[in-house]
Amino acid sequence: MSNESIIVLVAACSAVFIVAAWVGLLAVPAWQAYARPWERIAAIFLSLYTVLACMLVGAAVGALFVWFFAN
Repeated sequence: MSNESIIVLVAACSAVFIVAAWVGLLAVPAWQAYARPWERIAAIFLSLYTVLACMLVGAAVGALFVWFFAN
């Protein structure tokens, strides 16, 4: 197995884990918390928005780490 294929495999497994965690920990409880369809859709959208914001913060922290310690 080449280094590139290992990186792709790790990225794919991480993506599957992230989606499973989002569904299990955020999407399902948000969906069950409301009864009206528009409230459920809004809750899913806001939970997805929260996950994307956390990913952006994580990417920024990683970029700062690379900026300060890789040079």
